[in-house]
Amino acid sequence: QVQLVESGGGLVQPGGSLRLSCAASGSIYRLNGMEWYRQAPGKQRELVAASTSGGSTNYADSVKGRFTISRDNAKNTVYLQMNSLKPEDTAVYYCHADTQLAWGTRSYDYWGQGTQVTVSS
Repeated sequence: QVQLVESGGGLVQPGGSLRLSCAASGSIYRLNGMEWYRQAPGKQRELVAASTSGGSTNYADSVKGRFTISRDNAKNTVYLQMNSLKPEDTAVYYCHADTQLAWGTRSYDYWGQGTQVTVSS
């Protein structure tokens, strides 16, 4: 079994910063892609930032230049540094990992429980 645990959410004023963390634990052979998604009330879940095991990254247009995804493969952890936050960034942020449990086997999708980010004055 694999668990993803997010932390770092909270209330911040517009223009402020937050750093989210997502730690994966359990019977992990390899973490492939790791991503951050978010879901605002009444809206669909959307991809915010993605990181491959090789180090490539991609971002939603709405967060480019403000958010940075990074990962520590030794700690099975992915981070999301969020700067210049705007009220429209308010959402529940979820971590996702494409995970292999053993060599040569298929990978599985795992999700964290979500962490609330609220940007408000």
